[in-house]
Amino acid sequence: MALARPRGPIVSSGPALLPTNKTRLPGRAILLEKLEPNHASDLFSLTGGSALERTSLWDYMGDGPYSEAESFEKSIASKSASLDPFFFAIIDKRSSMPSFGKAIGYLSLMRITPDHLTVEIGNVMFSSALQRTTGATEAIYLLARHAFEDLNYRRVEWKCDSLNAPSRKAALRLGFVHEGIFRQHMVVKGRSRDTAWFSMLRDEWTGNVKGAMEKWLGEENFNDDGSQKKPLQDLTRKTEQ
Repeated sequence: MALARPRGPIVSSGPALLPTNKTRLPGRAILLEKLEPNHASDLFSLTGGSALERTSLWDYMGDGPYSEAESFEKSIASKSASLDPFFFAIIDKRSSMPSFGKAIGYLSLMRITPDHLTVEIGNVMFSSALQRTTGATEAIYLLARHAFEDLNYRRVEWKCDSLNAPSRKAALRLGFVHEGIFRQHMVVKGRSRDTAWFSMLRDEWTGNVKGAMEKWLGEENFNDDGSQKKPLQDLTRKTEQ
């Protein structure tokens, strides 16, 4: 009698959904909406030009930097027409900021595979107006929540150049699990790239990551000067205990 070969558990969840043009994801500090060509002007004013602090934003991106507005506008038009990656503009909701109501960054859902319930958060461009702010964390929270809860994915991935230490640190801080290094995975801008691979599963999202992120993002976690009372990692660790 032949022995049954081991196989993985049956997946009872149906296929996941695709993001749509009508999606708007409001948060406290920022709003995510579909990237459109009219966002190009705001974004170029923060990420374009030849200044070193702006060109360095593109070091680990697949495109850029952009010294001319015209070429940048073409890139945003192309991104806005893409279905995979599907790009979201990050709109500033902080009324006290000069960038209020303007696009201050973008990010995407990509490698969208509904049949396998997997999707990746990538193409993350945070301008200086967004870096190291509550809105940066909130943008990832809103998109992860949308992927898991609205679109029914069970695995959300995060990948970056293995040399991109800030992105690797951010992935761990946000609750992603490091899965390894894919050696000589890509050639980007003529350079060999080893890719650091991270993921978050739906059970991890519902089990501890979502609650920790919501506690960290809550107004009660910030002092009057805007400084955090507890780091996100401490809240995640407390939830796991």
